[in-house]
Amino acid sequence: MKIQLQTSIKIGPYQISNRIVMAPLTRMRAPQNIPTDLMVEYYGQRASAGLIISEASPISPQGVGYPATPCIYNDLQVAGWKKITETVHAKNGHIFLQLWHVGRISHPDFHEGALPVAPSAIAPKGQAVTPNGMQAFLTPRALEADEVQGIVEDYRKAAKNALEAGFDGVEIHSANGYLLDQFLRDGSNKRTDHYGGSFENRTRLLLEVTKAVISVWGAERVGIRLSPSGTFNDMTDSDPETLFVYLLFQLNRLGLAYVHIVDALEGDIRHGANVVNLAVLRKAYNGTLIACGGYNQSRAEDAIEHGLADAVAFGQLYIANPDLVKRFKLNAPLNEPDVTTFYGGTEKGYTDYPFLDE
Repeated sequence: MKIQLQTSIKIGPYQISNRIVMAPLTRMRAPQNIPTDLMVEYYGQRASAGLIISEASPISPQGVGYPATPCIYNDLQVAGWKKITETVHAKNGHIFLQLWHVGRISHPDFHEGALPVAPSAIAPKGQAVTPNGMQAFLTPRALEADEVQGIVEDYRKAAKNALEAGFDGVEIHSANGYLLDQFLRDGSNKRTDHYGGSFENRTRLLLEVTKAVISVWGAERVGIRLSPSGTFNDMTDSDPETLFVYLLFQLNRLGLAYVHIVDALEGDIRHGANVVNLAVLRKAYNGTLIACGGYNQSRAEDAIEHGLADAVAFGQLYIANPDLVKRFKLNAPLNEPDVTTFYGGTEKGYTDYPFLDE
């Protein structure tokens, strides 16, 4: 039996006990955008992961695009998250906070009638999840050049709040069609200023945000999530392989804790993704690489064995199996996730999945 997933690895300054990462998982169980005691239990149950990456957490009111998501821009939110980090640390776990701005994947219902913001005034196909049900996306407002630095500052402030909340580091969410990804891709970024056009310009905001967050945390406690093949939230790019190889060369210079790559998913391929092979990205990036995207234990072991990734993040498997590390180690059966309870609700489908010894 292969055991690569069970071996220790250094991520940033931390020697973590295994290479099994809990992926960031939006669960929409934080009324008033404040982390709850139920969330404390949920994350505590999963503290045996080598690293937990928290659910995406909006950096500002403008960054919100889903109901009941825990944020990181005020003192009550910091206090709520602190209970979670203390619980994870008491169980010898490590947890990074994922910093999030949804950009155009929002709706005026979240913003007192104001339009969502984006690099360009291009509406995504699909519907927003709002407090008043599903509603069609509207055409967002293109950010003015002088507004962009305010968003960089919002990331810096959120990073400081995450530090105060006791996290071990932060992950910058630049994947899945949200704001920073929208700036990267030429399907959503038609700007003609120094944030649009060339690879240098389209990667500028992400690199500015990254340096702002590094100024708070130090590079070795900062990760970045990317989805080069992603089509989720109506994302396209004419040449993603060249774009993301260019970006990874820039990130090589920063000494980050890791880069977290969302591999091409079945849904991406079904929607005509311009697939970027993980091997190409692995060759371009010389730091720690976490892969995710529908992996099972066997595929994850193979990815590590063949040098395509240093660790692997699991999403749905972690929803249903709080003791995933133990189950993998014993090659034990896995609980099946209940898709109907993924988003919103109470403890059902959240903290009530059985452990192996129950």
